[in-house]
Amino acid sequence: MPPALLALALSAFAIGTTEFVTNGLLTALAADFDVTVARAGLVTTAYAVGQACGPVLALLTLRMRSRRLLVLLMLLFTAGNLASALAPGFGPLLAARFLTACTHTAFFGVASVVASRLVPAARQGAAIALVFTGLSLANVLGLPIGTLAGQAWGWRGAFVLVAVLGAVGLLGLLLLLPRGSEESTGGISLRAELAVFADLRLWLALAATAIGFGGLFASFTFVQPMLTEVTGFGTGDVVWLLAVYGAGLVAGNWTAGRAADRALVPTTAALLAALTLSLALFSATVHHRGAAVATLFLLGFCGFGLLTPTQAYVLRVAGRESALVGTANTAAFGAGITLGSLLGAAVISHGGPYSATNLAGAAMTALGLLVFGLSVAAGRRRAGSPAWSS
Repeated sequence: MPPALLALALSAFAIGTTEFVTNGLLTALAADFDVTVARAGLVTTAYAVGQACGPVLALLTLRMRSRRLLVLLMLLFTAGNLASALAPGFGPLLAARFLTACTHTAFFGVASVVASRLVPAARQGAAIALVFTGLSLANVLGLPIGTLAGQAWGWRGAFVLVAVLGAVGLLGLLLLLPRGSEESTGGISLRAELAVFADLRLWLALAATAIGFGGLFASFTFVQPMLTEVTGFGTGDVVWLLAVYGAGLVAGNWTAGRAADRALVPTTAALLAALTLSLALFSATVHHRGAAVATLFLLGFCGFGLLTPTQAYVLRVAGRESALVGTANTAAFGAGITLGSLLGAAVISHGGPYSATNLAGAAMTALGLLVFGLSVAAGRRRAGSPAWSS
């Protein structure tokens, strides 16, 4: 693999750390700002909303060259995390999280396309998977370390740590990303870029990403209080439990990336079905420590295994490598996290136990599988479109 992919993965590691670090610090945030745990979950929602709005930034920077844009995005990302660390109140923290997330979406949209250009067509799934491996590793290393930093130095210390990681990622881009990647991310006119979105299959694919992946976050947004108050683990156990979850992410992303190169559509469908079953299972196993740990690994494996195949599927439906389409799918992930976290918060706010968020998430992901099937069925009616066997 080209060294440039390592630079992209390094930046993805920093981004992944900030995206989920608050999931291990909800009770600390709630206590500091004197809000409920459900309301503290808005720090995850605010970030997800920013991800969903990321295509606006992608449109504004459509004519910017890839390398320059990726460097700019990482610079803004680092500044956004410093702003989060210095936030004087809950509202400013939500605003900083929202603005930081806008760079997240644009980064992964452009990085996916750049990665696919750096390797032969037969290796594109593996190349995109390597970029997302940085995101997965963030949950094995960055998220537990960030949680530990937050427990030791307060939640502000966790954001300072993420800002440092962002600076390291920025340096990696400057040193390893070749000048040869300086082509325009758009490549063609804005009208041609937007014309791709006239295809119903693409909207169905984006909806499947949002709904299918979002079900995971009806549960995972509240994983810290769920593990401590329902399963009975101590606060200090959350660090290694998140590492177990992160190990599932890495394994799932690595496995799915290679499977997607061989059978893209069946891989995506199988992961959506497996995530649905894992969430339903977690509603029962969350009451038993050993079973809860095993299911936590499965959730990471199935949930983040979806990142690469859904991104590759959306690019296939679009029919070409488009940074705007890639950004739109990343935004769909953000929209799904928003919907999922709000669904979980609604369950809790209406008196449901934390374990009930798993069943709500399972229902949401099952709906995502149905929508994905509709997208594939629509494609099968067109000559040359992907079918279930491809």
